[in-house]
Amino acid sequence: MAWRFKASKYKNAAPIVPKAEACVREICVGSYQTYGNNIAASAAFMAFNWEHTGSSVSVLPLDDCGRKSKTMPLLHGHTDTVTDLKFSPFHDGLLATASQDCLVKIWHIPEKGLEQSLSDPEAVFSHKQRRVETVGFHPTADGLMYSTAAGCVALFDLSVQKEIFSNNEHPEVIQSASWREDGTVLATSCKDKYVRIFDPRAAGSPIQMVAESHQSIKDSRVVWLGNQSRILTTGFDAARLRQVIIRDIRNFNQPEKTLELDCSTGILMPLFDPDTNMLFLAGKGDTTINYMEITDKDPYLTEGLRHTGEQTKGACLVPKRALKVMEAEVNRVLQLTSNMVIPIMYQVPRKTYRDFHADLYPETTGYKTALVASEWLNGTNQAVPKMNLDPAKREHGDEPIIPRLGPKPFSSNTGDVSFDKVFAVPLAPGSHENISNVGQETESIVPPTNKPDIIVEIEIKKKHEHEPNPLSGNGVQKSLTTSERRKIFEQNSESSENSTEGEDRTDADLRRLSSARSSIAERRRLYESRSKSQVDEKAQSPVPLRREHSKGEPLKPNQQQQHQQQSQSNQIDTKRISVPEGKLLEEQHRQRGNGNVNSAGIKKSATEAAFSASASTKRTSTVFGKVSKFRHLKGTPGHKSTHIENLRNLSRQIPGECNGFHANNERVAVPLSGPGGKIAIFELSRPGRLADGVIPSLVNGSNIMDFQWDPFDPKRLAVACDDGIVKIWLINEDGLTEPTNTPAAELTAHLDKIYFIRFHPLAADVLLTASYDMTIKLWDLRTMSEKCSLNGHTDQIFDYAWSPCGRLGATVCKDGKIRVYNPRKLEAPIREGNGPVGTRGARISWALEGHYIVCTGFDKVSERQISVYNAQKLQAPLNTVSLDVSPSILIPFYDEDSSTLFVTGKGDSTIYCYEITDEEPYICPLSHHRCTSLHQGLSFLTKNHCDVASVEFSKAYRLTNTTIEPLSFTVPRIKSELFQDDLFPPTRITWNATVSSDEWFNFSDKTADKISLKPDGMDTLSSIQQVSVAAAKRPEPHSHFGQKSEYESSKQQEIQKSVSARMEYTTKLEQDDMEGVDENEWQE
Repeated sequence: MAWRFKASKYKNAAPIVPKAEACVREICVGSYQTYGNNIAASAAFMAFNWEHTGSSVSVLPLDDCGRKSKTMPLLHGHTDTVTDLKFSPFHDGLLATASQDCLVKIWHIPEKGLEQSLSDPEAVFSHKQRRVETVGFHPTADGLMYSTAAGCVALFDLSVQKEIFSNNEHPEVIQSASWREDGTVLATSCKDKYVRIFDPRAAGSPIQMVAESHQSIKDSRVVWLGNQSRILTTGFDAARLRQVIIRDIRNFNQPEKTLELDCSTGILMPLFDPDTNMLFLAGKGDTTINYMEITDKDPYLTEGLRHTGEQTKGACLVPKRALKVMEAEVNRVLQLTSNMVIPIMYQVPRKTYRDFHADLYPETTGYKTALVASEWLNGTNQAVPKMNLDPAKREHGDEPIIPRLGPKPFSSNTGDVSFDKVFAVPLAPGSHENISNVGQETESIVPPTNKPDIIVEIEIKKKHEHEPNPLSGNGVQKSLTTSERRKIFEQNSESSENSTEGEDRTDADLRRLSSARSSIAERRRLYESRSKSQVDEKAQSPVPLRREHSKGEPLKPNQQQQHQQQSQSNQIDTKRISVPEGKLLEEQHRQRGNGNVNSAGIKKSATEAAFSASASTKRTSTVFGKVSKFRHLKGTPGHKSTHIENLRNLSRQIPGECNGFHANNERVAVPLSGPGGKIAIFELSRPGRLADGVIPSLVNGSNIMDFQWDPFDPKRLAVACDDGIVKIWLINEDGLTEPTNTPAAELTAHLDKIYFIRFHPLAADVLLTASYDMTIKLWDLRTMSEKCSLNGHTDQIFDYAWSPCGRLGATVCKDGKIRVYNPRKLEAPIREGNGPVGTRGARISWALEGHYIVCTGFDKVSERQISVYNAQKLQAPLNTVSLDVSPSILIPFYDEDSSTLFVTGKGDSTIYCYEITDEEPYICPLSHHRCTSLHQGLSFLTKNHCDVASVEFSKAYRLTNTTIEPLSFTVPRIKSELFQDDLFPPTRITWNATVSSDEWFNFSDKTADKISLKPDGMDTLSSIQQVSVAAAKRPEPHSHFGQKSEYESSKQQEIQKSVSARMEYTTKLEQDDMEGVDENEWQE
């Protein structure tokens, strides 16, 4: 029994949590209903789900820390939540992601991490309309990946990009899978409450063993305990207590150990280290991480120190070769929380950390293997060689182990396994392969190897570093190693970024573009940089050239014959080759020794034009980040003397389709609680505290569904009721003095309830109504007659928005669709696309002169989001921004002059501000305004009521529980005494009707007039700047400096006077009091 009292070396391993500065902070992570851990790590990177939808993945260096921006580069590869993600054990830059969109994608992470967002994976595998649950790599065979979807287990060979095994014998969803360390068999945990041992290479059925497991259909996990014959599962029993079960496959039906922990809803994620037998149990939603040590005898599980901290969203272990072994770090857990990634170091206490403690670090599994997928599938088993973590025994000494960022070029003795066929990366326009892809049989070919070379080292051998030129004496390029090609690419890519665009490229740069270049990152980066300039509509096409020999010196007869033979074999018309391709062709002739092609024949001006057209088309805002003039907008509530106070009995029963509060420049309308559908009218010209007693109101007699002021008549209010009637009210000049129930007119619009009403933005007396009967009708209020009817909706209509031109309209519906109508021409929608998936409500608005559509709504986990669509292409949003989880619908208001979007919801205290742009990311966050209290509604006024003298670009009224407050949005400016014409362009007149109802229904469209908001007597900012610039450009007769304007000169004189009055001024120098030196002394 002596083993019972044998102390473990890892018994006192203590979790050490770093300070917040050493963690990755201010990230955005949601709660995902998946069977994955939501985070993965290699020796170089960490990857985790991003945003509340989880469809994007963030990849950061493993030792990264600090605050992260929401605009950081991401992997945008999936259209739905990423369910699982894993790094390859043999390549630290190879990441596999599985998603609910039924796809598995393979990504290659560059050595320096993500410098820009990626959306094109290296390979894609489909599970045929089945949600992918788990994904991972084989522990011993390189290039072998597995994934599970529903009850299917599939194996994929990455070297040939094919599925090599598939089995559907699991009756329910596979919740977890884990390979044995030797890679022979796989353990699976299924929703049918059984655990199985799975051998894909077995003859007959691959399921070798089946045993009853946890008695709950909730999530369960399985992990193989290293190379032992035991597995460990976590799950829930019939009473929903969390369980840990250890089984021996030699007695599979009987659990070796069953441990019941507590009653909690989060699944325990088991993280096991086979070298130390340390087990970490991190529960989703828990604030504690349990550490246990597994033994091969009773009690089997020995509890260690427990870590308590933040709530866990996901967790993973860091590979052993990335640990700080000189600090006695035996394991590191990456804990993913809602806004942080916390690296928790488990350290064994020792007296000194100067030496390497070999007793804590047994040899661990290495990262180099000679086994490939095809060999493993044919029955070959080969263990991965072990490696020693002692820095003195490492290959590179005390230096950290260099991460392996493969796969790189594939080579094989068969023609089927080639780089182009494995990854199918398109050729870059103007690349060397694009020109000389025909007739390559005559060129030197790299000798084939015996098997696909998937593993590639990063470091370069010293004997290749001193070679002056890889070209042999006969002018044929020798085959370079992958490390050489990678180093050449990195050096030349850095130099090309810093060099002048029009300069000629060096031989090394052209060698980078030669056929030997096969790096994934090289080819993809070159392709994207060229293709983006061609996709851009504003980019000019490269300048075409004539034949090279027509611009250079005349060719000799033998050279002409060789040139004709080459042109016949390659079938290339150089008349249609752009400048970069022409230069590459010139280099090709030079390498083949086909004469001295005059490089000066290509004019530098043409080269500069071509390169400027392709490389300079990126806008400055995309390189340096968009900087908005309204970035620091400021919301200021009005003085208390302008408030309307002592509001009472506000209604809380207004439907979600109604904004609940409307204001114009003269009065506001507020719904009141109680029977009869009452709406109170308050005059803005009479602020102050309301008298106690009955508030005068409009009594509609039915429940109010929606109401809106006429945009051209501040005295007319339209109210829609649940009986399908729209009532038109006219308010007296002195306001509402007593309750009234007699409207000016009634319009029986529908036989069912009305969702909402909308006035036309340009035409007078045109009203739109949407009803529960899923129809939209347009009315002429002058004649009280129906003019148009719109159909096509299959569910509740959430919102309708008129385009700025007044011709089109957009709707968002509960069926998850966005539709665009031309009401006067067709009853059916002219365009249709996918909208928010949430069914709780949505709003829609037009932006950027009707070219874009902004839609607010909810996702499937009830998180509020804002999406921007191209009005011509509604299939998918251009970008979506997630805010938070809240039940209130985001109500948008768009200011077309500043392109600023204000969104807020009932019961919120924050008004979110964004700028809508026509380039990525399309939604740029501005300074949000946080109010001191919750508001029940927000209503903006037209542009002509803004105080432009105080740089107020938008004005609104805010409804709280007891007050109505004015709210001013301004932009801080230094020269506020000038009219900021860069902030206030000529605005459209939306407060006066442009056309009448008859004209509009008769297809008479008129553009709204524009006026300047500049007050009389104010100078514009641009005029002052133009004067100063013109003065600066006017040279003095005998000086090289520009002349200052009168304004600047007067300011400078004032500053000099004020400084001189406060400081002692003297022209005497210190050296004037010093004694001189004789000239004789200098000569000595």
